Amino acid sequence: MNAQRAEEIASSPIMANVTYNEESIYIEHVDQQNGIATIHSLDEPNKKQSVSITSLNEQ
Repeated sequence: MNAQRAEEIASSPIMANVTYNEESIYIEHVDQQNGIATIHSLDEPNKKQSVSITSLNEQ
């Protein structure tokens, strides 16, 4: 995924189907300058992590 699309998904009120390591996730924040997204699993909303935007996949 590219940074612009990740930012669009993060700011949209409509939930997009995005995965990280084949797990459905929610994008909380996108740092386009550093190529990092703060995400959490849909199953574990309190377990946040920062990952490379390029490792995210939109289904």
